[in-house]
Amino acid sequence: MAIAKAERLMNLALCLLGTRRPLSKRELRGSIEAYVEAFGPGEGAGSSDDSFNRMFERDKDDLRELGLVIETVENLDGEMGYLARRDSNRLPPITLDAEEAAALGVAARVWQQARLAGAASGALQKLRAAGMPEAEDSDDSQLSALEPRIPVHEAAFEPLMLACRDRRPVTFDYRKATAASPEQRQVEPWTLECWRGHWYLAGWDRERRAERVFRLSRITGKVRSRAGAFTAVVPDVVTVRETVESWAGETATRTARIRLRTDCGYPLRARATAVRELGSGWDELEIPYGHGLDAWLVEFGPDAVVVEPADLRADVMDRLRAVAQG
Repeated sequence: MAIAKAERLMNLALCLLGTRRPLSKRELRGSIEAYVEAFGPGEGAGSSDDSFNRMFERDKDDLRELGLVIETVENLDGEMGYLARRDSNRLPPITLDAEEAAALGVAARVWQQARLAGAASGALQKLRAAGMPEAEDSDDSQLSALEPRIPVHEAAFEPLMLACRDRRPVTFDYRKATAASPEQRQVEPWTLECWRGHWYLAGWDRERRAERVFRLSRITGKVRSRAGAFTAVVPDVVTVRETVESWAGETATRTARIRLRTDCGYPLRARATAVRELGSGWDELEIPYGHGLDAWLVEFGPDAVVVEPADLRADVMDRLRAVAQG
């Protein structure tokens, strides 16, 4: 749902819930800013009444599909009016056990660096304000031993999150680890996932006509939304983490011997099964690896040298030459 439409529906719902008497179409048209901007404040005010009526009926139907109970009654002036009675639109009492309340408290603390932080913490505050004892009991002191964080440093996170939610295609410039300059990508975004401190986007790459995973820190410039529907079917299960793990060599099928400068390449050292000092500022590591280790080794530049196997060494050299020529 587009942000402008969501805001219009929210304002219409608030008008219908906040009135003590039925409001006519004419009154709603003059009260809601989106209607005034599009059609003018009243009939004959420079915009098509038929267009307003069609939009209003669609908006009313959308609110009813979302669960709002809207009544149509005759008001004091003999016009048809609309209202949403609060007693007909109240949620049933929410009850949480201690574990559920604790989980809600943890969730409210997770988002620290995104716009979601206020909404997440506000949800818990509203439950406490409503007098729910379970929410009152799940205070910060009970959660002090668990301090989860989801880092969101990339500017691309929020527009991609909204695009995933609204099923909107996007374009962005993306710099691969082996490329000297970014390339534009046209993507149908499916989901975002955080793995080992980095955010990844999974989606359908339209130009390559294949599923792809993108690391958000490699997106340069702005993420731009595109009009139109998705062209590829969104799978029921998107294996972001498994894909990234295989690219990073997590699924090990072979072992490589890597020469590494002393005091460099700590991520490689953490993966090594054996480390031998060579002297002269170099160590030799044995690293189990799978697909994608060559791309990862390029990021360490001259600090890492492949000893064997020969095909891995050749792949790394090819990638380094491509960067140098780019």
